[in-house]
Amino acid sequence: MNNSHRDLYRAFLDQGLETWLARLPEQLAQGLDRKRYGDLPAWEKAVAKLPPLPKEREAYLDADTVSVEVALGDSQRRQCENLLRKLAPWRKGPYRLGGITIDTEWRSDWKWQRLAPHLADLAGRRVLDVGGGSGYHGWRMAGAGASFVLVIDPSPRFYYQFQAVRHFVGDRDTHRTHFLPVGIEAVPDDLQWFDTVFSMGVLYHRPSPLEHLHKLKACLRPGGELVLETLVVEGDETTVLLPGERYAAMPNVYFLPSSRALCHWLERCGFDDVRVVDEAITTTEEQRATDWMTFQSLADFLDPEDPTKTREGYPAPRRAVIIANRPS
Repeated sequence: MNNSHRDLYRAFLDQGLETWLARLPEQLAQGLDRKRYGDLPAWEKAVAKLPPLPKEREAYLDADTVSVEVALGDSQRRQCENLLRKLAPWRKGPYRLGGITIDTEWRSDWKWQRLAPHLADLAGRRVLDVGGGSGYHGWRMAGAGASFVLVIDPSPRFYYQFQAVRHFVGDRDTHRTHFLPVGIEAVPDDLQWFDTVFSMGVLYHRPSPLEHLHKLKACLRPGGELVLETLVVEGDETTVLLPGERYAAMPNVYFLPSSRALCHWLERCGFDDVRVVDEAITTTEEQRATDWMTFQSLADFLDPEDPTKTREGYPAPRRAVIIANRPS
């Protein structure tokens, strides 16, 4: 068993998650199945080759750029950068690790700035981040004082990006932050355990959005807080867009409700105190191609003649953050 798995097992045991703990071996084996993911051995090797680092370091998990200051020689820094680049594309960030700046596709710090003032104080809370990508927001949750953070995402590339960042962070988060390479379906039914659950950039990929909302609710303890961020359209409580095969070049995009419709969905699912705390057009400054994500990005997916529309003719991406609570 490698160290990251050992830390995960120990954390689940410490947190009293014995029922879920029994499922971890199977879930890790499926999520990191080399037969399913041909590039996985290369990602695993890149993380394994990261050199041992000095114990003396400072981690800044409460900063817009998740940063770890640690002394590296020039050759060591070049080695680390080459290995980190093998994990590209890096989509969520930014990070600065040992003097290496990872300029990610998304300025995820902007999203955090928009939603953080509206959150219940995360100090001492147990947090689940659904579809958390490389774990940027999970580190920010730890930086805000959460006592236990679990990032889940079925992408093994994101798992290894998280482990690479973990290599730099070391024990500076006192082993509060963990990653499990699964989707929300792997969370035990009716867990009712987390104080706060984040689901950001996931709902529009779900063919059954109300089922997703019910599953999120089941993860929360009574009185717990849901933070939901997703694509929306303008309109009233009956407005829902069901795009064709692609939306802004993305496949598997299903329902884009108005924020008012989404509030109605949450209320129908039994959530209380449902409120929209932010709604904004996604700009090409917030999502863009970079040296660490060299593929096409948002600017390529908009109508070149009318950037208020996607190239398929739909309204350009607009995102809302909605906060709600499971009844006590």
